[in-house]
Amino acid sequence: MCGILGIFGHKDISQDLIYGLVSLQHRGQDAAGAVVFKDNFRIKKGLGLVNEVFKEKHVSRLQGQVGIGHVRYATQGDLETQDSQPFAVNYPYGLAMAHNGNVTNFREIRKYLHDEKHRILTTSNDLELLLYTFAAEMENKNLKQLSVDDIFTVVKATQNRIIGAYSTITIIANKGFLAFKDPYGIRPLALGKKETAQGPVYAFASESTCFDYLGFKTIRELEPGEAVFIDMERNVYSKICVQKQRSFCVFEYIYFAREDSIIHDRLVASERVRMGKALAKKIREKGLKPDIIIDVPSSAYFFASGLAEALDVPYRRGLAKNNHVGRSFIKPLQKEREELVSQKLNPIREVIEGKKVAVVDDSIVRGTTSRHMVKLLRRSGAKKVYFISAAPPIQHPCVYGIDMSIKTELIAGRRDINEIENKIGADALVYQSLEDLKKLYKDMPSCYACFSGQYPTKISEELLNQMEKDRICSKLKKN
Repeated sequence: MCGILGIFGHKDISQDLIYGLVSLQHRGQDAAGAVVFKDNFRIKKGLGLVNEVFKEKHVSRLQGQVGIGHVRYATQGDLETQDSQPFAVNYPYGLAMAHNGNVTNFREIRKYLHDEKHRILTTSNDLELLLYTFAAEMENKNLKQLSVDDIFTVVKATQNRIIGAYSTITIIANKGFLAFKDPYGIRPLALGKKETAQGPVYAFASESTCFDYLGFKTIRELEPGEAVFIDMERNVYSKICVQKQRSFCVFEYIYFAREDSIIHDRLVASERVRMGKALAKKIREKGLKPDIIIDVPSSAYFFASGLAEALDVPYRRGLAKNNHVGRSFIKPLQKEREELVSQKLNPIREVIEGKKVAVVDDSIVRGTTSRHMVKLLRRSGAKKVYFISAAPPIQHPCVYGIDMSIKTELIAGRRDINEIENKIGADALVYQSLEDLKKLYKDMPSCYACFSGQYPTKISEELLNQMEKDRICSKLKKN
């Protein structure tokens, strides 16, 4: 999972590009990068947060009217500067690209690019596969008279060859600005616009909240398989190139997206309230009667408030958060996650002591946070601790860009609910049911693969095993 932003303006957009990336920082903290085009491509990228990678001197060097930025959360490939996005090539045409997602047929594409196109890949980032596949299809066109239809044909050929989840933004040098999504629309990507004295400025971003910060108006979310091209005169063209069954990742609503973002015309905060209210039925079925409901800050607040409203039980802020510590879920190593959990949350004893506490989290992945929360609450005098997960049990690896690719790390992948309850030390454990979650999105087909094991792109067991081996090897390198 990553965050991407592209801006096509009339004046220098470098400051807006970097400022906008900060609003997407929650989507990736491993690395950041940007590329702008002004006669040639100028790139700056590195490991760390946006404000660590970009200094004032870089802003002045990155001046241009069109640019792409990226924040990386490494789920595939090595954690090296050379693997950071964006990437750029100058043959057969000047192209720069960034993407959010994961290519799943990466071995097939690597072989195709090596054997048939004689491309030497220099990184382990699957963006190279997308970029070089796109570039290879461009070679089949008359580049001196490249038309909009030609570009959409190249997108279609790329979509037919590349399998997986991807939302991409591309600069085509001296031609225009392109964005396209995979045929299933698994990852989000929105189009925004801002009117200026010089004319319209357009942007693509992973989340609409980025547009709020930059003063853009959100136009719409791109459809599955859609390509949008903006030429040098700022004419906007769009086409559905290859479209299959919509399979938007429901985990965006559960965890990854910011609560103030609007995705597919739904405010993320409101979706989390709805999920929280749906949990009330499971609480009643178990006969649990908590005195208070608290959340694990900060993504679980709206789940907890919705549950409290549905149960008519007081919501309290029972855990103080250190805002200077990052998100533990997206840290690549288990040891790093445990250290961060210990540093970032502290119970408020006066709220907890002597109470039957229902603590709500967005999900339970590895159980690290859950187990630690239960210990902290008991240490602060909680009479009972009921752990509530707004998501169903995560039993299967995610192959589309969320760091849940190793089944043995998933606490629900090898244990039933009673075993998990004992493992985390809770007096009771309640999960959202997959059936209830699907009811909330019956009008918007979504991907539930990490809960159900039903992958929209038909992932074989052999491929799952191979991806898990690759991920384990990658983690061993980091250790």
